[in-house]
Amino acid sequence: MSPSPTIACVVPCHNEEAAVGKVVRDLRAALPEAEIYVYDNNSTDRTAEVAREAGAVIREEPRKGKGNVIRRAFADVDADALLIIDGDDTYDASRAREMVDLLFRGPYDQVLGARRETTGGAYRAGHTLGNRLLTGAVRVLFGNDVTDMLSGYRVLSRRFVKSFPALSREFEIETEMTVHALNLRLPTTEVSVDYRGRPAGSESKLRTYRDGRRILGVILNLARRERPSLVHSLVAGLLAMAAVVLGVPVIVEFLRTGTVPRFPTAILAAALVIIATLVLLVGYILASVMHLRQEHSRLVHLAYPAPGLPPRAAPAGEGPGPTAESPGQGTTETGGGVPGGPPPAENGPAPSGTT
Repeated sequence: MSPSPTIACVVPCHNEEAAVGKVVRDLRAALPEAEIYVYDNNSTDRTAEVAREAGAVIREEPRKGKGNVIRRAFADVDADALLIIDGDDTYDASRAREMVDLLFRGPYDQVLGARRETTGGAYRAGHTLGNRLLTGAVRVLFGNDVTDMLSGYRVLSRRFVKSFPALSREFEIETEMTVHALNLRLPTTEVSVDYRGRPAGSESKLRTYRDGRRILGVILNLARRERPSLVHSLVAGLLAMAAVVLGVPVIVEFLRTGTVPRFPTAILAAALVIIATLVLLVGYILASVMHLRQEHSRLVHLAYPAPGLPPRAAPAGEGPGPTAESPGQGTTETGGGVPGGPPPAENGPAPSGTT
């Protein structure tokens, strides 16, 4: 029989002394078998001490930013299900069991805690509108399978974590995770969870306008990287329209008089047509590169078994897969090796999706 699936909780914290103890205790009550990691992100208060007293394992990430914490945690922590929750006690941690069980039962690669405001002031001024606008932009560009893109409460499978590059540094990390799931069409579901105001003595680290601009910039950058043919087609179309506006009067004048009195305008229109063609070709080339990158991420994703399912046996004649005889794959079901550690040399390199 396979051992029980392993569960880990990651709690990013920066100066959350007033709230982190309750978050850890609530997670312990909901998931007594889980390992709870509190990542202290350059706190200047007693966050680490309070979390340790509540029973959490303390890890440190000196580089400021939630994205840096998630990147470090995804590299360090190995579990069949990895739960992420903010350390400010705004999310209902008692729903953790329900979300983890749903991930295994699906099986899903992501269970998102879609926020439902239960107390006045849970959202700061402008946050509700900003969340809707940014989520709407992602839905238009990447797909309609998400209603609360910026939620910091989610449960992820091992194969999600190991195929996710985690490039963002700050609060844009949720956007990046959402787009990753949409691009690879990973099985995802949502659970409506209560969202309440911060406890007394706790202060939000999110700066509405600055972080909103950063998230919008990440969305546009992801659109450029993940939808290059769309973005380059739009740019090429605008350049072609400008060329038509400038060039048509020149052509009409030439047909009427046989002369080109506005020679610089004719040169500019021709140049815009050439540039538009080059932009369109570059878009098609980048689309091919993006397709290859997505194929690689998909193969890394498939190297790990679905959450909650027994390990797959390797087909006859092939090398060992993520089974009991192959501890190098880093899965808990294998029963061998150090979780998250490097594989033995004879088993070949580990999947390259881990950062």
